[in-house]
Amino acid sequence: MSRVLVAVDGSENSARVIDFLIKEAPLYKEPIELHLLNVQITMGGVNVKMFISSDSLNQYYKEEGDKALAAARARLDAAKIMFNSHISVGDPAEVIAAFVKSQGCNHILMGCRGLGSVSGLVLGSVATKALHLTDVPVTLIR
Repeated sequence: MSRVLVAVDGSENSARVIDFLIKEAPLYKEPIELHLLNVQITMGGVNVKMFISSDSLNQYYKEEGDKALAAARARLDAAKIMFNSHISVGDPAEVIAAFVKSQGCNHILMGCRGLGSVSGLVLGSVATKALHLTDVPVTLIR
């Protein structure tokens, strides 16, 4: 069984990744175990924790993650594609790499930002870092 991770941040790029997946899902030779992952960037450090309780901060991360995942969940539900969704906190590329390893994912789908000229060689910091930190195929959707 293929275990596919889709990194979702709620952007238009993420929506294109979900559309690509829906279109290409029937081409998989075996069933896929699909994981949607949203990674919330850690807010502040000691200063934030002095003023905001850990529970409040975790609730914030969950609410923001749910917002980012909402459109992807709705599209996949409409397409009748089963999935598991996850929200984590930390450096997005590092969390993606750790998730791939812990869940045994063998493919990553993610968006990249389209930049022009020389800066176009840099796919985006998260995509570039994920490519370097993982040893599974990564499909970047533009």
